[in-house]
Amino acid sequence: MKKIISVLFVVLFLGSCSDYQAALKTEDPAVKYDLASKFYESGKYSKAIRLFEQLAPSYRGKPQGEKLFYMFAQSYYKTKQYYLAGYQFDSFNSGYPRSEKAEECAFLGAESYSKLSPVYSIDQTDTFKAIEKIQGFIDRFPNSKYVAQANEISKKLNEKIERKVYENALEYNRISNYKSAIIAFDNFIADYPGTVYKEKALYYKLDSAYLLAINSVPSKMEERLNTAKTSYNNLMKYKPDTEYKKKADEMLAQIEVELQKYNTNK
Repeated sequence: MKKIISVLFVVLFLGSCSDYQAALKTEDPAVKYDLASKFYESGKYSKAIRLFEQLAPSYRGKPQGEKLFYMFAQSYYKTKQYYLAGYQFDSFNSGYPRSEKAEECAFLGAESYSKLSPVYSIDQTDTFKAIEKIQGFIDRFPNSKYVAQANEISKKLNEKIERKVYENALEYNRISNYKSAIIAFDNFIADYPGTVYKEKALYYKLDSAYLLAINSVPSKMEERLNTAKTSYNNLMKYKPDTEYKKKADEMLAQIEVELQKYNTNK
């Protein structure tokens, strides 16, 4: 019995392969469409994609192409080819803006772009594009059942950008470019007032201001020491029990010593 079942399986498999190869070679779009639909419904998305690629030029812009392009986009999405999925979902919405699938495709297209967003440490061009797509979806379908999910995706994408900006500012501190670090931390705090990195940003701004001040030429030292002192006060005002309090207090003590020296010499 097992041997018979195995033989039947092989026969069916070979028949399926034969049908597939024949569909790829035929000039009859109806044959391609029928088999592509069957592959899609059975979850054989890679095979369906090859047939949809052949069919697309003939069906683009035509009413009967609506189902085809929906399955085409979904096939890319389900095989995690998110760049192509995003493109096809966009194309679907451009070609069939009144489709009952338009809302779903707009969301899945935006979500596809979000999946292309890289880790925070590298270029974030794709992240900005994903944020734009997600916001475009929310603006177009404000009452959609997907809005909560879209907002969550947007939140995570924006947090990634936020961290990227913070790390860029921190890098100036690490390479001892303290002037640029101070400006970058000021901009970061202004642009992201509710950031989870605010305590760190205030501390490293103080650290940058302190190191810039104590390494200054005499003519600029007083002004820079007072700027560093202001940075200390801003950190303490924001979080009196900051985890950086010991280091910050040590900096303040040295700032006061240097100011006393400066005033004595003056």
